[in-house]
Amino acid sequence: MNRITGLLGGSFNPAHAGHRRITLFTIAALGLDEAWWMVSPGNPLKPKEGMAPLTARVKSAKRMSRNAPIRVTAIEQQLRTRFTIDTLRVLKRRYPKRRFVWLMGSDNLAQFHRWKDWRRIAQEMPIAVIARPSYEDDAIASPAMAWLRNHRLSAAGFRNRREWSAPALIELRFDPDPRSATQIRRADPRWADGYQGPVPRDEVTHSLIFDQSGGNAA
Repeated sequence: MNRITGLLGGSFNPAHAGHRRITLFTIAALGLDEAWWMVSPGNPLKPKEGMAPLTARVKSAKRMSRNAPIRVTAIEQQLRTRFTIDTLRVLKRRYPKRRFVWLMGSDNLAQFHRWKDWRRIAQEMPIAVIARPSYEDDAIASPAMAWLRNHRLSAAGFRNRREWSAPALIELRFDPDPRSATQIRRADPRWADGYQGPVPRDEVTHSLIFDQSGGNAA
């Protein structure tokens, strides 16, 4: 049977307990085998100021995902894909025996229509949206939701369906987590200094991860 893998992309600047909690909740709710945290080399929809080096962000993610069915990867850097749609297509070709689910917070759904070929992304794999405080209204009113709401599927319906098809939108709600990377950076602007030392190894490709310029677009 094909393994079902959730893909959670983000800056992880830094990774924190909220990321872990959301991911474990989603794994349980959807019956996933595991999740991959795809640490982005850079996102043009987010400011570069205050962005820690990739290796520090990867190390923070690996520390936060210990003893959980989560693998940390910087595969976008290795694939040299510029847009998310290209990354997802390559992943499907490279790992044909896996079934992928794209995971995103409602804050990303609110701006999903700004991503390149966002409808095609939705057609590549199911999308699970995790509610985030203060973003619900924007997400509901977004152009992406206007299109995706016709493809809603319950978590139980997702777990029990026999055929794997997309688009499919699964909305997940649970007690909001107040933690955020922004709060951590404000409290400790030099948090990345604690992640010096040897370069980390990618938990999906097993390659060493180095800091490089450039990044992935949304």
